[in-house]
Amino acid sequence: VFVDIQHMYYSERALYGRKVNFKNVLDQAVAKRQLVRAIAYGITTEEAHEEEFHDALSGQGFEVKTKPLQTFVGGQKKGDWDVGIAADILRLETKIDVAVLVCGDGDFVPMVEFAKEKGLRVEVIGFRESTSKNLIDSSDSFFDLSGETKRFLLPEIKRTIRKKPNIIF
Repeated sequence: VFVDIQHMYYSERALYGRKVNFKNVLDQAVAKRQLVRAIAYGITTEEAHEEEFHDALSGQGFEVKTKPLQTFVGGQKKGDWDVGIAADILRLETKIDVAVLVCGDGDFVPMVEFAKEKGLRVEVIGFRESTSKNLIDSSDSFFDLSGETKRFLLPEIKRTIRKKPNIIF
């Protein structure tokens, strides 16, 4: 199972304003099969505190790979794992029967097609609204997380503002 954390994080944020339940996504990806590896790919920044989140993913059975956000001259920032994810899938191709890609990025289409030519079954899991149609079409199967948001998104955290009690003297 290969999870693009950034893609999933920003997809759910844009669509639902909530966080993904990665444990349930992993359970769906594995189903009744034997898990060989579950790798989650993330970006670290100086401003954010991703360490707790990455530790939580590790506790759920993911191997977490991270790299820092790149900042270029002029202030442009970039952080993605597309090549790293593709390389890992192709590196493991002889050791696995199925690669489950948890991402909706259409940039993976050539890798999916190549992996399938090598005999690997490639399944995609993502939110249909943020998953490339070409990626869906090129995969062996697609599971739409949008169909079961209660299962695959964490509940909203409602913040309550505590008022000072009215004190009468």
